[in-house]
Amino acid sequence: MSNLITYALPVLAALLLWWFSTGLILWLVRLPAWHRPLVLVGATGLVVIALAVIVRTAGETDAASGYHAFAAALAIWGWHELTFLLGLVTGPRKSVLSVGAGRWRRFAQASAAIAYHEAALAVTAAGLLALTWGADNQIAALTFLALWVTRLSAKLNLFLGVPHFGDELMPVHLEHLRSYFAVRPINLLFPLSVTAITAAAALLVARALHPGALPVEVSGLFCLAALLVLGALEHWFMVLPVRDAALWRWAAGRTALPAADTASGEPGPFDARSAPESG
Repeated sequence: MSNLITYALPVLAALLLWWFSTGLILWLVRLPAWHRPLVLVGATGLVVIALAVIVRTAGETDAASGYHAFAAALAIWGWHELTFLLGLVTGPRKSVLSVGAGRWRRFAQASAAIAYHEAALAVTAAGLLALTWGADNQIAALTFLALWVTRLSAKLNLFLGVPHFGDELMPVHLEHLRSYFAVRPINLLFPLSVTAITAAAALLVARALHPGALPVEVSGLFCLAALLVLGALEHWFMVLPVRDAALWRWAAGRTALPAADTASGEPGPFDARSAPESG
């Protein structure tokens, strides 16, 4: 029974933290504009606390430190997601895809639309790796890196083409990003992405179950493995006719945008095939 709790508790904790933190960000993004300064101050203060927690727990090996580091990494990731969804840190390009853009021009324009956001994530990942390098507890850095890699994989799959976007919760001021998504039955990257993410989760579980694993590794790696499984599910939602947005209706309310009719293959209002000319 104790082993079941030891292994199940971090999985449950990861699921709840992921679900609640995602919903909280969606709710904050949809608050009236005059709340924005207070939201940003509060979120930035939480990042400072998270960094302090990561530094304090870097040398700790108890199970609680694994949970703390995992939660701290989610808080820092949440700050980046918040600033992105608010439209504060996105990229130099703010318009829809140009009509007739070829593959490489389309990739360049799509990259420009999120370049600042991706650069900020890369710098943060490098900073967390440097901050905990050689320490017993590197769960925070690994968690942030896993989030970044799985989200980057999801963005590439959206760019290359999937049947379902799952973009109902996209804020209005970011709706131009939908023009860079492609509607296709599947792309060659998809099976590689899902296989790699699932294999990484399995390897983390194997490491956590190793007899010599530290308590911080057991709790932290199980949290991280659960997060990777969620990342794989996020990919599957792109090819299955399942709307994951229903999980956060409590946070987004009725403000979600109408999604492209990807099931029928018809372009929605911001599909790349119907995007107006942009400079």
